[in-house]
Amino acid sequence: MTLILTRSEIHRLLDPATAEVEAVVEQAHRDVARGRAVLPAPPAMGVPGSDGVFLPMAAVSAPTGLATVKLLADLPGNRERGLPAQRSAVLALSAENGDVAALLDGALITRYRTAAATAVATRALAAEDARVLGLIGTGPLALAHVRALLTVRKWESVVVWGRTPENGAALVAQVTREFGLRAELLSGPRQVTEAADVLCTLTPSREPVVEGAWLRPGQHVNAVGAPPRPDHREIDTEGVVRSRLVVDSVATARLKSGEVLIPLAEGALTEADFDRELGHVLEGLAPGRTSPSDITMFNSVGVGLQDLALARLLIDLATESGTGTRIDLGA
Repeated sequence: MTLILTRSEIHRLLDPATAEVEAVVEQAHRDVARGRAVLPAPPAMGVPGSDGVFLPMAAVSAPTGLATVKLLADLPGNRERGLPAQRSAVLALSAENGDVAALLDGALITRYRTAAATAVATRALAAEDARVLGLIGTGPLALAHVRALLTVRKWESVVVWGRTPENGAALVAQVTREFGLRAELLSGPRQVTEAADVLCTLTPSREPVVEGAWLRPGQHVNAVGAPPRPDHREIDTEGVVRSRLVVDSVATARLKSGEVLIPLAEGALTEADFDRELGHVLEGLAPGRTSPSDITMFNSVGVGLQDLALARLLIDLATESGTGTRIDLGA
């Protein structure tokens, strides 16, 4: 039988499971570092005559017993239609016998696993005394990041900037109301960058919103928001070059990350400068932060193995709770 979960069902299952989500995402990165999972870089399939791109994000994992593919539609023209620019669905098959285990709406899976990956990277790379969390971008991913990062460090305050002041004010109010943290809306990305010990960039930007000259020793940066396109980035070349760079997947970054590809094309970065994967750092196979003065950066493009990890978790949670619809696709 195939499990089908809607977005609202996924929300009910994952919203109270922040710790579990972080744990399975961390384990997924450890598994690929140790060769227990396979994570190919996704090909980009452009829609002829359009700026739309479809990405089949595949992975297979022996420990979870699953093979998955998330088909991600990145359609900038959707914004003019009042629709999300990115939509997706996750198909999960048994790695043992190929049975179709689940078909899952991808929107919240993407949001939760992205925030969880940021939390895993921040726990591994940020300075222990980091106390100010900075958010550039005020969409749903920003609130998900605050929730995911709550247990990573002892935050004293959150500073925020977004292009729409009303959205920024709403986020500040929600952070204060839901999490009891002191939150403040600042006047620009530079002000947030300079105030933050840990900075999360969460915008779908094509041009950099953060300049390397604004960074200071000891900071940690999570570059999260840019879509998986080689001409989009949130951090400029100087910022990337000044940082000890850790990526979620070298193969994926080499094809999809503007943070990596633009400095590489400029000759400011070499292949050896982005050969550290998060899983390698977690497993002690590569260094992360080596001194209090390091500027560390996690370049999060997003990978299919993270979607697989949440698919496994959702299948287990849904089975335990009797959530979802089950159908026989072979009937």
